[in-house]
Amino acid sequence: MRKGIFVIIFVALILALVGCSKKGAETPQDRFDQYVELWNDQQFEEMYDMLSSDAREEFPPDQFIDRYNKIYKDLGISKLKISYDELSEGELKTALKEGAATIPFVVSMESIGGPIEFEYKAILIKEGEGKDGKWLIKWDPGFIFPPLKDGGNVRIHTDTPMRGQILDRNKKPLATNDHVYEVGIVPEGLGENSKKQKEKIAKLLDIPVEAIDAELSADWVRPELFVPIKKLPKGAESTITELKEVDGVSIREVMGRVYPLGKAAGHLTGYIGPISAEELEEKEAGQYSANDLIGKRGLEQLYEEQLRGEKGAKIFIVKEDGEEEVLAEKSAKDGEDIVTTIDVDVQGEIFNAYEERSGTSAAINPKTGETLALVSSPAFDPNEFLYGISQERLDELENDPQTPVINRFAATFAPGSVIKPITAAIGLKNGTIKPDEGIDIKGLTWAKGKDWGNYKVKRVSESDGPVDIADALIRSDNIYFAMKGVEMGAKSLANGLEKFGFGEQLPFEYPIPSSTISSSGELGDEVQLANTSYGQAEVESSALHMAITYTTFLNEGNMLKPTLLASEDTGQIWKENIISPDNAKFIQEILRDVVLKGTATTAKRDGLAISGKTGTAELKLSHDSEDHENGWFIGYPTEKQDILIAMMIEEVEDIGTSAFVAEKVADILVKLNNR
Repeated sequence: MRKGIFVIIFVALILALVGCSKKGAETPQDRFDQYVELWNDQQFEEMYDMLSSDAREEFPPDQFIDRYNKIYKDLGISKLKISYDELSEGELKTALKEGAATIPFVVSMESIGGPIEFEYKAILIKEGEGKDGKWLIKWDPGFIFPPLKDGGNVRIHTDTPMRGQILDRNKKPLATNDHVYEVGIVPEGLGENSKKQKEKIAKLLDIPVEAIDAELSADWVRPELFVPIKKLPKGAESTITELKEVDGVSIREVMGRVYPLGKAAGHLTGYIGPISAEELEEKEAGQYSANDLIGKRGLEQLYEEQLRGEKGAKIFIVKEDGEEEVLAEKSAKDGEDIVTTIDVDVQGEIFNAYEERSGTSAAINPKTGETLALVSSPAFDPNEFLYGISQERLDELENDPQTPVINRFAATFAPGSVIKPITAAIGLKNGTIKPDEGIDIKGLTWAKGKDWGNYKVKRVSESDGPVDIADALIRSDNIYFAMKGVEMGAKSLANGLEKFGFGEQLPFEYPIPSSTISSSGELGDEVQLANTSYGQAEVESSALHMAITYTTFLNEGNMLKPTLLASEDTGQIWKENIISPDNAKFIQEILRDVVLKGTATTAKRDGLAISGKTGTAELKLSHDSEDHENGWFIGYPTEKQDILIAMMIEEVEDIGTSAFVAEKVADILVKLNNR
């Protein structure tokens, strides 16, 4: 009887203790739960406060907090998970009685070397008596990785992948990996007058002397060692020759990124550069380190994920006796090549035709939708940015009034009269324009009525008789299109432009801003309506979109989808049956006459029949400012129809307006036809 009473009292006591723990008294299980929660969140400072006094004495904060932070950061630790079984009732009872508990646990994580998983045991001891006692972790470095329990260090060997190339349609490189020059200094070779030698080197490399001093003052530097200072691309041979004459300079060839087209494709390719702190913060842990390069602009940035590849890494522990134990190992995976539809010959010819003038062009195959060139002029040389551009040179580019750092093919501009074939197609579709119907137009100016105030639409030349759609396109008659725009009304014109993709995102790999009908998306009054019909007012388009709109006339009324990657299907239709096949053929015939006897006669060539349309967009910022004009020409070989170029050159008012642009495009088409 007494024995039974004793058992009941003992059980009641244990239940009371457990009950107390639930009400406030802490158990080792409670403590470990808290510790693991902090560990999963990598809250190492708070974790340190939960260590036993012996552990804190043996391992000061820098050997716990700082070490955890450094190791986890260097290894790119992510998806950290600590799992364990909770103490059973019997284990808990024993722990409460003995003041110590052991909890086995499993740690899993992802790292730059792949997954890491290990088992370990946590020993918790109670320090202090009664309610003031606390359960604390008897920690040792084995909690980080078990091989570290008795000393040792974590080491990493990384294997950098080869970045994928960016290639044109014929597998010619737009961005590739090739030998470049690495200029370095062997400190002991600088001689007695090292200051003078460093000044010479700094001048030739276009960097401050302070940058050289910073490299030479690194902890690892020794007098006899090669210290890398700057890389130079192939083509810098003259600079290399001069550098070889300077005491202390050593030059070797290493692999690096190269942009063969330089400025001609600078905005298209972009470049790679050191990752910024902000970019590093945005990336998933372990993807990049502070010393990595990343795509900064253009295709390098757009396809960074595919191009960069995956780093290889070997993570291992070097123990006190020199023995190594591998924790994780992953082979490097080279980046993918990006094969585009771009043609480097077309890209180069168009860019060179600008001769440093400002403007933009897009070239496409109008039968397939493949993009052959995207040009912005003037431009920067991506090689210059990649291998260390000086602040002085950067300031020069950013302050240049021609704004070479701005990507014009990824911008929109007033299209001027190159939009007239689109307006014509809209009018033919809705019946406002009839092919053989002429309008009597007198003089060089026109206004609908008193509501227009002093505003008048102007045209370049008078007509001999009634003006029909063919004559209006051939002579580029603003008045005709203004009249027809007003006649069809704001809603009809806006709806027609929307069917040609205005106001809609261009379905294209590279981000090109949408073309717009107006800032509000609507045509507010008749003057705006009239001006929009011939490409003025607030209507704007990118060069690529304008090029694509003309595919409607060469594909029986279907507008093609532009493509950029060789892997994309060609000949995709973006907008179907915008106009009838007969109307498409009708406009196509007129575009040939524009060159034969209209505003684009400068594009006539004996050896190659060319069709197209000129356009001049007047730009006036204020009543007191000087007028500037952007000249356009959209042209293609009449018979082959294998390339169509939409070119815009800024400020052509003093060099022949749009006729100058038509001549440029014709020269390019002839060169490409003869290659």
